Amino acid sequence: MNTIIKKVRNRFLENLYRFPLFSNKADLIYQAAREKHVDYLPVISTADMNLLETLKSEGIVITSLAELSIPSTPEMFQAAQSLMLKIPKSISGKKNEFIIHATCEQMMEHQEVFFWGIQQRLLNIIENYLSLPVAYHYPSFRRDIANQVQQKSRLWHLDKEDRKVVKIIVYLNDVNDDGGPFQYIPKFYYSKVARSLRYNYGYIPDKTMQRVISPLNWKSCTGLAGTIVIADTANIFHRGKIPLYSDRFTIFFDYTSRLPKHPFYCKPPLKDEYFKKIILKLSENQKQCIFWRENSTNYK
Repeated sequence: MNTIIKKVRNRFLENLYRFPLFSNKADLIYQAAREKHVDYLPVISTADMNLLETLKSEGIVITSLAELSIPSTPEMFQAAQSLMLKIPKSISGKKNEFIIHATCEQMMEHQEVFFWGIQQRLLNIIENYLSLPVAYHYPSFRRDIANQVQQKSRLWHLDKEDRKVVKIIVYLNDVNDDGGPFQYIPKFYYSKVARSLRYNYGYIPDKTMQRVISPLNWKSCTGLAGTIVIADTANIFHRGKIPLYSDRFTIFFDYTSRLPKHPFYCKPPLKDEYFKKIILKLSENQKQCIFWRENSTNYK
C-alpha cells in the first residue's frame, strides 16, 4: 500500500476508534479479556517477578544480556555482530532520514535474533505485565545515524499500537549520553505532561516539552554493549536522543497484547516465504504469538 494512502487510512481509523460506540466496546472487551485471563498467567521466578514489579511501577527496567541470562544469548549476540557489518553506513538518495534497518532477508539469514525475542521466559514476563496473551512483532535491527536530523522517533512521543507496548531494546555498541541513548520522562510525570499538552499522540519537540517538564528530569539510558532497556513505550514519554559522534546499533523487540488498541499501527505480518523458514522450529505457543491476527476479531 502506498505510504501516503496508508497514513491517511490509519489516521481515519484512529479517529474512528475514538468514537464512544467503538472505543467503549473495545475497552469492555479488553477489560473482560484481562479478567478472564488472570487465572491463566504463567508462573515466573522471584527474580523475574522483581523485574516485573519494577516495570509496573516505573514503566522501565534497565538490565543487561548477562543479568537476564537467556540461554540463547551468545548465539543471538554473535549473529547481531555479524549483522552489524552488513548494514550500510549511509542512506543514499534519502533526505531527513536517520535510521537504516536490516532487511527481512538479512534477518532471516540470522534467525538467532528472531528466536531470542520469543524465548518462553521473556514471553512469560511480558504476559504477566500485559495480563493478556502476547503478540510478538518481529524484531527491528537498526543503525541510527549520527546526524542532525531531529524528527519522528527522535522527538518525544508515546507509542499507540496498544494500551501497553513492551519494547526490549538491546544495545549492540557502547552508548554514552552522546551516543544516542534511549531517553524517557519518568512515569510519575505522565499525567502532567499529557494533561498540560493535551496530548493526542504525535511528536513533541524539545522546546515544547521543556515548558512542561525541566530537562533535568529527562533520563538517559546509557550503557555498554549488551545493555538492555525494557520499557512500556505506550505509558512513558520517550525518544531516541541524537547520536553525535558515532552511529548507534540496536535491536528492538516489540510486543503487544493480541487485542491491540490500534491494530492497524502494528507491524504487518511477515510474508509466508519467511515463515516457511522458521515454522518447524516454533512451539505451539510461539506460533500463537506470531500468528495472533488469525485468531483476533479485533484486527481489521
